[in-house]
Amino acid sequence: MSEEGRRLFFLRHGPADRDRFTGCDDAQRPLDDPGREQIRRESEVFARLDLALDAAITSPYARAAETAAIVAARLGLGDRLRADPRLRPGFALPALVDLLAATPREHRRLLLVGHEPDFSEMIGALTRGQVVMKKGALARVDLTAGSAPRGRLVWLLQPKVMLRGLGYATPTM
Repeated sequence: MSEEGRRLFFLRHGPADRDRFTGCDDAQRPLDDPGREQIRRESEVFARLDLALDAAITSPYARAAETAAIVAARLGLGDRLRADPRLRPGFALPALVDLLAATPREHRRLLLVGHEPDFSEMIGALTRGQVVMKKGALARVDLTAGSAPRGRLVWLLQPKVMLRGLGYATPTM
């Protein structure tokens, strides 16, 4: 089945300091304070872009879920945000196919919040191109006709570009 007409917005989670995390389970590693502030500021950019999102789906990992919650709150998506284990690290094309099949067809504009290198590799697989998603980067891929998911990279916004546009000092990446 073709997914033509769907717009996927890939958002890599914000900064989460691995060195300061004292827990044993990396899935529980949260955003750090600068990461929360970065995502809060980026969500202002997302609001200005008027993405008209139908739903947001996040990895269940704490840093991604926290990123998604900040953005969803700013964009009024709180009731349309859900976690999906397919977006955990290791997310690949078969998981995207399953995820899209499990998402209502009327949800045409989806925000996916997850991890690297998965998102860069996914965008590459969809577009036959190569990108690198920095922490907090947002990419738009429009899916095109075909039996296998294929798409076109419309844009990729790295955090430095978004934050400079608001007049903020850019974080160290």
